[in-house]
Amino acid sequence: MPIKTFPLGPLETNCHLVHNGRTAVVVDPGGAPRPVLNYLEMQGLTLTHILNTHLHFDHIYGNAALAAATGAPILASAGDAFLRQTELGKGGAFGFPAVDDFTSIDLEPGEHRFGDLACTAFATPGHTPGSLSFYFPEEDTIIVGDLIFYRSIGRTDFPGGDLEKLRASVRDHIFTLPGKTRILPGHGPATSVDDETRNNPYFGDFAV
Repeated sequence: MPIKTFPLGPLETNCHLVHNGRTAVVVDPGGAPRPVLNYLEMQGLTLTHILNTHLHFDHIYGNAALAAATGAPILASAGDAFLRQTELGKGGAFGFPAVDDFTSIDLEPGEHRFGDLACTAFATPGHTPGSLSFYFPEEDTIIVGDLIFYRSIGRTDFPGGDLEKLRASVRDHIFTLPGKTRILPGHGPATSVDDETRNNPYFGDFAV
């Protein structure tokens, strides 16, 4: 299953598109989705679902437009619903644009099929209470939003953030995956379970 990444929106949030040549899912459309729509059309793909790792504004800017253009439903954790009523979810502050309103369906952790694609949604709180990570076993890849980055971790000083919960989420659901598993974060370059287990300074005996 190829995975295509598009940095979108004012914070160049990584929007990840996973497909098998027929159907596709998009995770975190953080800006105007025209590049995503162009790719879907060029590859002849049907978008079946729009997934959100969490509901901070920079990960959801493109939700409404992408759903309107494709008819795909938007899925997100109910644990982050409260963010839709805050600046972090609505946007519109600090010079950032407001988020267009959209309707989402609550997504529970567990095994799912999105179109033809098998996926496990892990509950990985810490950056936000409802953060989800999406593991695509056939591709040896997990999409983690702002949970963990290359040699770093997501912020926990926003409302609902919790450093110890974040560390537990990484240890329980990321570092238990096969070492070759690719980690696709919400910002910055891809990394791997092996690399972060060995080198991330927020874990291990000398954790920051």
